[in-house]
Amino acid sequence: MDNRDMDTALIVVDVQNDFCPGGALPVPGGDLIVPVINQYMKEFIDKGLPVILTRDWHPGKTSHFKEGGGIWPPHCVQGTQGAEFHPDLHVPDKAIVISKGTDAESNDYSAFQAETDDGEPLGKLLRQLGVRRILVGGLATDYCVKESVLSGIKEGFEVAFLEDAIGGVDLEAGDSKRAVHEMLAAGATKLDLVSLRESGH
Repeated sequence: MDNRDMDTALIVVDVQNDFCPGGALPVPGGDLIVPVINQYMKEFIDKGLPVILTRDWHPGKTSHFKEGGGIWPPHCVQGTQGAEFHPDLHVPDKAIVISKGTDAESNDYSAFQAETDDGEPLGKLLRQLGVRRILVGGLATDYCVKESVLSGIKEGFEVAFLEDAIGGVDLEAGDSKRAVHEMLAAGATKLDLVSLRESGH
């Protein structure tokens, strides 16, 4: 990355305990992306670029959970250990944390449905920061990562997903591969840490 990328932000999606092995809704090998995400965050912070972390932050009762009519077991309930970021995730002091899933009647898969503590939505925040391009990594490829990428494109941002820093649930076999095809078809590009460094982008 170089000075041409000063309008780029990193979006880290839901790297929380409940989405990692041992959690309530684990992504197989979800914890394996943590060291890679840490490297991305360091690169961005060192360049003075925005790092934004999303978190699922559900109330105890929500239509998102099976008991409320949804498809998921309870996970990432506000204030629980499962909702905390993975302990090996090195969250920078300058990072911005935004929350989604706080509405008991909404699923909120996309980072663009997340808000700051002051109620500011992600799209508005990015525009205030002068961001034109976002790089998206985290969990899970076939749900929150995919929906964040698609929403970012709809909101007019240039979007790349980080293929070495995502992992999928694969509720049905092949869901993650289909999600990748869907993101590419919508106009997203894919990156990994090596290509990011080599290209200067």
